[in-house]
Amino acid sequence: MSRFTSAALIVNAKSRRGQALFEQACKALDGVDFPVDAHAVEDPNDLEATVERALAKKPQLVVFGGGDGTVSGLVDLLVGKDVVLGVLPLGTANSFCRTLGIPLDVAGAVQVLSEGRPKRIDLGMIDDDYFANAATMGIAPKIAETVPHDLKKWLGRAGYLSWAAIQYAKFRPFPVSIDDGSGQPRVMRAVEVRIANGRYHGGQEMMEDAAIDNGEILVEVVRGHLRSRLLYNWAANVLRLPQRREKVTVFRGRSIRIDSDKPRPISIDGEVLATTPVTAKVAPGIIEVMVPA
Repeated sequence: MSRFTSAALIVNAKSRRGQALFEQACKALDGVDFPVDAHAVEDPNDLEATVERALAKKPQLVVFGGGDGTVSGLVDLLVGKDVVLGVLPLGTANSFCRTLGIPLDVAGAVQVLSEGRPKRIDLGMIDDDYFANAATMGIAPKIAETVPHDLKKWLGRAGYLSWAAIQYAKFRPFPVSIDDGSGQPRVMRAVEVRIANGRYHGGQEMMEDAAIDNGEILVEVVRGHLRSRLLYNWAANVLRLPQRREKVTVFRGRSIRIDSDKPRPISIDGEVLATTPVTAKVAPGIIEVMVPA
């Protein structure tokens, strides 16, 4: 039986199949043994205000339904509040849910809310902005900046990958400087930089050295002078080949400074929200989240 006596559900209904998934989530939550104050938010600009209104009612559990960007965009509002976070995998990649081991179907995720356990986890930070799973420099923010409105909503992952292929044709490796405080900053030519709190990126396990509860932020630099190195690394990760760690330099610590030859965008769980230079940090054990028992 659940330890909760009250909960709030906030679903980003603008996301792909969001309204239908909201209804599915509400139906699944009918079976839990605590009341749920449910909100379907069709305008993403209203998400924060909806969370604030829900928090004013003092729920013990706050459930976010949406993609990784929805969770990262709202998790700041829970820091310092006496609530437990729950997550429903209603996005495209659902990397944060994968990191936590939450089932990727609504019924399974709801079962975690009622039968799972709370776990205290870290959040990553880019300067003063909290994020749940991972941030990226390279082609990912370029795709996020340019992808046509509603492409993911209507065409899903296939549409997103098609747009990614177009952007890949224009992509060029870039110089990056990493300072982990251990000495002189290290300058490399990179095809991707991953700033990781969790292990997954784009639905694939990419940052296997990351842990969501170890009190460290991890920065991976995939080195290369040719853009083909990026495809090689991605393919090796998907196929779990030993070569997936070739030309990957890993930095870890509580605070890591990242700079580049010019201001370059950084996508935070799929949303472009920062530009270099930045400081990547960890907020150890700052929130509780429901995970499988």
